[in-house]
Amino acid sequence: MLVKTIFNRLSKFKGFIVKSVRFEENELELELLARKNSEGSCSECGVAGSCYDHRPERRFEFVPLWGIRTFLVYSPRRIACVACGPTVEQLPWCTGRRRITTMYQCFLAHWARKLSWQEVAGEFRTTWQHVFRAVAMVVEYGLLHRDLSGITAIGVDEIHWSTKKGFLTVVYQIDAHCKRLLWVSKGRTVRGLLGFFRMLGKEKTQALQFICSDMWKAYIKVIAKKAPQALHILDRFHIVSNANKALDEVRAAEAKKINRVGYEPLKRSRWCFLKRPENLTSKQGVKLKELLQMNLKTVRAYLLLQQLHYFWEYTHPAWAEKFLDSWCATIMRSRIEPMKKVARQLKNIEC
Repeated sequence: MLVKTIFNRLSKFKGFIVKSVRFEENELELELLARKNSEGSCSECGVAGSCYDHRPERRFEFVPLWGIRTFLVYSPRRIACVACGPTVEQLPWCTGRRRITTMYQCFLAHWARKLSWQEVAGEFRTTWQHVFRAVAMVVEYGLLHRDLSGITAIGVDEIHWSTKKGFLTVVYQIDAHCKRLLWVSKGRTVRGLLGFFRMLGKEKTQALQFICSDMWKAYIKVIAKKAPQALHILDRFHIVSNANKALDEVRAAEAKKINRVGYEPLKRSRWCFLKRPENLTSKQGVKLKELLQMNLKTVRAYLLLQQLHYFWEYTHPAWAEKFLDSWCATIMRSRIEPMKKVARQLKNIEC
């Protein structure tokens, strides 16, 4: 009686009642029955009709109750539909020929956000395929009912997801009131990002005010073409990352050169230069202080990189532009080729 009451309160399947409850082999079965004089709906056209006959009994996996695997047992009616002929009725707890209820699919999809699909299947004693189909169903429903209005700020980035298959292009909405994933495509190509703007539509693209991305040429090219009215913000992480790679290239080349004469001041100094000063260990701090006293190309490149961090402290665009122009000019006179490459990238970007 308690199980019937809880089920009827939570599910509310109109036109159906729980006839009986069976507990066998650590499984709970709830036998459903259509109410007297109730009409079913045709699964093809949705029109209500009288019962023609019944199909064999079927089991539908439901949300576990008290950790016990639970099934709904029901013998579907065939509806005498005027338009479609005798057709199996539309069931309110599942879609199509699936043997897993919609409520249970939502339950599995919720846990699939927190655990791996294999772990979800193991915890709830179901199959990996059921978890996969549950996630696919929820994603499909979300895409069909997604509201793309009011998007003013987006972020474009790539994710390295497989050694063989490479990168994925992902686009996020990053408005203050809403942060969500909008688009995923294989590769990090012009074609992939163009697909997002086609999906978004011309009107909603023109409403974009801010776009944040890294310095990948394909992204910069597409954004400049499709959303020229938006303020294109280059991600600080990627700019500093490129500069760090250039600095490490300078350090490696100089270390190799001076090591030939048996002088090794740059040995084990990589992270002394690449870490932020506040993140250095005491030993690394002492070594960096000693290196800064030397007249090395790596030290000059390091000091130039530290100057670049001041760029993000400016609040006025004109002063920030003036600082960047001055920094790039200093780099171009430094005769440190890897750092000059970074300066050229910043100067040649058109967005």
